Amino acid sequence: MAINVLAIKPRLKIMLFLQYFIWGAWLVTLGSYMINTLGFRGADVGMVYSTKGLAALLMPGIVGIIADKWLPANRVYALCHLVCAAMLAWAASINQPGLMFWVMLGNAMAFMPTIALSNTISYASLEKAGLDTVSHFPPIRVFGTIGFIAAMWTVSLMRFELSNLQLYIAAGASLALALYSLTLPTIPVAKGGVSRSWVSRLGLDAFVLFKNPRMAVFFLFAMLLGAVLQITNTFGNPFLHDFARNPEFANSFVVQYPSILLSVSQMSEVAFILTIPFFLRRFGIKQVMLMSMVAWVLRFALFAWGDPSAFGFVLLLLSMVVYGCAFDFFNISGSVFVEQEVDKRIRASAQGLFMTMVNGIGAYLGAILSGYVVDYFSVDGVKDWTTIWLVFAGYALVLAVIFHFSFQYRHNPSLKASEPVAH
Repeated sequence: MAINVLAIKPRLKIMLFLQYFIWGAWLVTLGSYMINTLGFRGADVGMVYSTKGLAALLMPGIVGIIADKWLPANRVYALCHLVCAAMLAWAASINQPGLMFWVMLGNAMAFMPTIALSNTISYASLEKAGLDTVSHFPPIRVFGTIGFIAAMWTVSLMRFELSNLQLYIAAGASLALALYSLTLPTIPVAKGGVSRSWVSRLGLDAFVLFKNPRMAVFFLFAMLLGAVLQITNTFGNPFLHDFARNPEFANSFVVQYPSILLSVSQMSEVAFILTIPFFLRRFGIKQVMLMSMVAWVLRFALFAWGDPSAFGFVLLLLSMVVYGCAFDFFNISGSVFVEQEVDKRIRASAQGLFMTMVNGIGAYLGAILSGYVVDYFSVDGVKDWTTIWLVFAGYALVLAVIFHFSFQYRHNPSLKASEPVAH
C-alpha cells in the first residue's frame, strides 16, 4: 500500500501524542489518588506501581514476536490499547489495594508493549514513505513528550489529581488510539529471512555480556538507577499534595497544580537530550553517568528542603530542572553506550537487556522498596517527607561513590560520539 509522504508524519505525531497522553494522565498522579482519596498505604502504592516493572520483564518481547510473525503491528497495537481502555476504566471503580494491583498489572501488560510497537509502526511507516528514520523520527517522537505534558496539565487544571476521573480520561484516550491505529499503514508480518528466537527477542542472549566485568557493573547500576527513577514517578505528586496539611500552603500553586510543576521535569528532559552528544564526546560515559547520579542526589535533596514558600519554590523548581539531567544522562546515554560497546550481532538483544534492567527489575524494586521507606517514616498517615527524600538522596550518593570506584573506563575524547569508545 502506497503511503502519502506529506500525510504520514502528522499521523504518526498524533499516534505518539496519544500514546504518551494516556500515560501522562495517570502515571504521576495515581499515587496521590490512592493515598489521599482511597487511603492506601505507601506499600500498597508501591505494589501498584511495581506492575510496570513486572510487565516490562516479558511482555514487550512476547508481543513483539506476535507482531513480527502473526499479526500486523498496528492490529496488535489496537488490541493492546483496547485492553488498556477496559482495564483503566475498571481501575477507576476499585477501592481495594489487592484488586487494584491485579487490574493495573493487566493494564501494564497491555501498555508496556505499545511503547515498542509505536516505534515499530513509526519506523516502518517512514521507511515505506522513503523517509530517513534517523532524521525524521526524533521530531515526531517529541510529540510523545508533548502529549505526556498535555495530559499532566489537563488532569491538574481540571482538578482530577485526587479523582478517579484521571483513569477515565486515560481509558478514553486508549480507546481513541485503538480506533485511530486501525487507520495507520499496515505493517506486514515477516514471511521469511532471519528468524529471531524467543531468547533473542527477550534479550536473553545478551547475558553473555555479564562475562565482561565492566559490562556487568554497567548493567548492575542500570538496575539500581532504574529503581531511583521509579521513586519520583510514584511519590513525587503525593509529596507535593501533602503540603496542603499546612494551612499556610493549602492554597498555593504547588498544592493546587502539582502536575503542572512536575511537568517542568519533562520540559527539562527535552532540553538536556540536545546536550548529550557534547557531554559524551567531551567527558565519556563514566563521567556522564556520574553527572546523572549527582543530579539524582540534587533532585531528592531539593525535594527535601523545598516547599511552596518563595525560596522553597525556587528549590522545587530547581529539582524539576535537574531531573532532565538525571534522566537523560543515564537512560539515553546508557543506551548509546550499549550501542557502541557490544557486538553488532547482539545489539538489539543488549538494548533489550538494558531496558529490562532499568524498566523491569529496577522499576519493580524501586516501587516496592520505596513504598516501604515511605511507610517506615510515616506516623498516623503523616509522612516525614524531608527524611524520606534525604534517604533517597543518600542512596543515590552511595551509588555514585561506588560507581566511581567500580566502573573501569578510560575515555578517548578524540573519538566522535558515533565511534566506538576506548576499551
